Amino acid sequence: MLAASFEITSLINLEQLHELLTTKGVDFGLKVLAALAVFVIGRMIAGVIMRAARGVADRVELEPLLENFLLNILNILLTLFIVIAALTQLGFEMTSVIAILGAAGLAVGLALQGSLSNFASGFLIVFFKPYRVGDFIDAAGESGTVQEVTIFNTILNTPDNRRIIVPNANVTSGSIVNYSMLDTRRIDMVVGVGYGDDLREAERVLRATVEADERVLKDQTITIEVSELADSSVNFVVRPWVKTSDYWPTRFALTKNIKLALDEAGISIPFPQREVTMVTPDAD
Repeated sequence: MLAASFEITSLINLEQLHELLTTKGVDFGLKVLAALAVFVIGRMIAGVIMRAARGVADRVELEPLLENFLLNILNILLTLFIVIAALTQLGFEMTSVIAILGAAGLAVGLALQGSLSNFASGFLIVFFKPYRVGDFIDAAGESGTVQEVTIFNTILNTPDNRRIIVPNANVTSGSIVNYSMLDTRRIDMVVGVGYGDDLREAERVLRATVEADERVLKDQTITIEVSELADSSVNFVVRPWVKTSDYWPTRFALTKNIKLALDEAGISIPFPQREVTMVTPDAD
């Protein structure tokens, strides 16, 4: 009798446990499906919002640097909102989720102080605009054309086609040289001629060669003056102004044409020389 009663009780307990697991399992499964649905639909809606935001930014002709930065922040905020909404479908209370995320954010913030510094620096770059996409800059010991500014990094392409990713904090912690911001640049060259050459003729040849280049700006002062009596040459400074986009082509062309013009005029470009006097001791 006792054995039969125990068996019946066990069966009842197993049925109750099965019913409990089935009910809870179905309930939890529905919550998981709801959370997944919220996440998937949320991502779709976020995609629509991102496309709309990009369209608005394009219509108002927002600067690419600021546009990319703001869109990155918007994408992070939308993702965070979707995650919170999905977690609430699993039974988590909104206040609890926010408190947990806040505590986690504080812990992550302490662990990733460098990344937060990069984020703050990225905000300063976007706000003060020391450079824009397409500018050629020197920053953090690197040189290149700015391709993109993200919330953490500045991406450069070098003239020899290398990509350099520079943390924003490194950029703002030092000097930034922007070669593209201004419309014009001055070419600084030093040309040496021999001590025995006619300086007036040398100056005339230099000026004629520089002025013959159409890219040299004629409305700006072209400085050609003797700057130094060096060890083996008389040095002229040659300083014409050009458009920023013409800087390197003009500099290369002037270097070549000045050498050819001085050769044609019979004016030497001396190389360093030393005079050595040999002293022979008197024979006894």
